[in-house]
Amino acid sequence: MDWNCCWTKEQIERGDCPYIREGEEELLVLLPRRIVEKCFYCDRFRDDLRRLSQEELPLARIVPFLMEALRDQKNQISAMAGSLDSRNQEISFLHELAEVLQTTMNLDEVLSVAMTAITAGKGFGMNRAFLLLTEKRQHNLGIGPRNLQEAWQTWDEISHHNYSLTEMASQFFNTKLRSEKAKFHEILTLLEAHLTEEGHLLNRVLGEHKPLLVDEQLRSSVGDNGLTELLDVESYLIMPLVCRNRPVGVILADNYVTHKMITRQDLESLETFGYTVAFAIERASLYDQLQEKVERLVEVNEQLLEQQEQIVRMEKLALVGEITSSIAHSIRNPLMTIGGFARSLLRKSVGDDPIREHLTSLVTAAQQLDDVLTEILTSSDSLYPARDQWDLNLLVYRVSEELAERLSRREITLRLDLAQNLPMAFIDFRQITFCLRTIIINLLDSLSDGSTVTLFTRQSSEGLLLEASAGPIPSGHTATGLGLMVCRNLLEKQSIPFTITTGDQEISFKITVPIERRE
Repeated sequence: MDWNCCWTKEQIERGDCPYIREGEEELLVLLPRRIVEKCFYCDRFRDDLRRLSQEELPLARIVPFLMEALRDQKNQISAMAGSLDSRNQEISFLHELAEVLQTTMNLDEVLSVAMTAITAGKGFGMNRAFLLLTEKRQHNLGIGPRNLQEAWQTWDEISHHNYSLTEMASQFFNTKLRSEKAKFHEILTLLEAHLTEEGHLLNRVLGEHKPLLVDEQLRSSVGDNGLTELLDVESYLIMPLVCRNRPVGVILADNYVTHKMITRQDLESLETFGYTVAFAIERASLYDQLQEKVERLVEVNEQLLEQQEQIVRMEKLALVGEITSSIAHSIRNPLMTIGGFARSLLRKSVGDDPIREHLTSLVTAAQQLDDVLTEILTSSDSLYPARDQWDLNLLVYRVSEELAERLSRREITLRLDLAQNLPMAFIDFRQITFCLRTIIINLLDSLSDGSTVTLFTRQSSEGLLLEASAGPIPSGHTATGLGLMVCRNLLEKQSIPFTITTGDQEISFKITVPIERRE
């Protein structure tokens, strides 16, 4: 019998079988493979089978069954191969993802990689995703297009540049992280509130540690607390992120633009992915906490070193202060005797007594030396400022009353311009009193009789301003003296600004004291 098909020939020529294509030349000499791969699908072979059936040969009835069984097996093998390829791609993708997540400790970078993997076509291919953390909620994130046009722009950009997962995640972190947060701010705010709401679907899924595919069937049976309306989709995934049985956060993913059906396989793939992401987030969070503690320890260590240095300086200054105080007291006692004796003689002398001028000079010199000793003693007593809440205007009143007699002898007018309802100043009352008294005494040395000294108090953005100004002063006058140097030193130790300004025949001293308590 002459057969139409070449299945009876061990070896054929190239033109004998129209189904053998270029690159398949080995089938010309391999009969078993040629029959399975080509003949079973050849019209000529089917014609030969019909001819066999007409001949009523026993084997003619068996061959169609064998062919059908072979086709089923080939289809099953093909389906299994496709599934295996898909699984291999998924495993390869998860491996790449794990490597990327292992390379960073920055929490925002970890979240960028995770969200890019969910929405990228080379990843899980979802249109949109939202990630909510149980802690560090400022890092909550949404990603995805708002409409089809925006989606096409993103897909076209990715396909044009052929970005890898790492490149896409890096680009998102560097250029789009803030804008995506702002874009989905309203949805993220509502989802954050739902996550902490007892009995809400998000809270239940997070507590049960099991992912959930929400579709129409589930909504009709148990409901979804309005998440479908909030997301404006028919179905979505909820994936809890759990690390060592501790809830880290939750991911919501949907196909907002394409409306592609979400399958159980998508759910299973994301579940495997969730374990890796949860671990990476937990590790990055712990690293952030460690960094904060290290920074705090460094700061505390620096403060301790500063305090130790300050204690050493204060001990040295205390020793100097004790010596200075001892010397000053030793000088003051005989000085008081000399000054008192000179005043007594001055009171007993008559107006035309030639010694009266010498006695006046002696009294003045004794007063100046006493002022210097007061400054030295005040400086040595000021090593440990005793600051508290004080009324600044009351301080000005007390100093003005104390110096009233000395100002009156010089016929110098003291004018007070004090602001009312000032808050309490946090100062060492004794030190600021000494500084103000020293400033006024310094002004007396530069003013002529009949001048005016004005004291101001005001509230400013830096604190409370205490100002003393006077005029007219001699041209070229500069504010000098031991007392002012001591004042500047006292105020600098407490970080209190002290400025001296000389203008057109006028000089001004400004002290800005703090309002709030400083540690």
